[in-house]
Amino acid sequence: MEKTLSSTTRRRLDVQGMNGISDEALAEIFPWQRMAYLMCSILAGVGTALASPIILWILVPVAGLAALFPVHPFDLIYNHGIRHFRKTGPLPKRAAQGRFACGIATVWLIATALAFQSGFPITAYVLGFSLTFVGLLVGTTDICIPSIIYNAIFLRKQDR
Repeated sequence: MEKTLSSTTRRRLDVQGMNGISDEALAEIFPWQRMAYLMCSILAGVGTALASPIILWILVPVAGLAALFPVHPFDLIYNHGIRHFRKTGPLPKRAAQGRFACGIATVWLIATALAFQSGFPITAYVLGFSLTFVGLLVGTTDICIPSIIYNAIFLRKQDR
């Protein structure tokens, strides 16, 4: 059975910088492309719900590494494990848009953890649950707000 992408999904993935990858290659792996965003979002949500700066601080280096390198640390779970069972190809390297999103998430996680530690729980809950929402949005619908921001700032209109 051949997998396909809807034109909406394709556009959303292109916003994330995946415009150089064929529809066929993306259709095969695109649900797994979401895994890192979902894992981070769930952990950030749990850390926020539990008011646990420790969980948030644990996520900081994960997000930071994802911002610095083209392979998200959680993508390694798929690339070195799951894909061999699924008999699919590896996840593509993350484009600048995805790394930018992880950079924003790193700062957001730091701010949230510091707000909890500094006795500003309302601020921390607003920050943490907002971050969780943004991550779940990209993880479930492929709408990546930081990628949209990146494209608006760094890409000329004809490059999009």
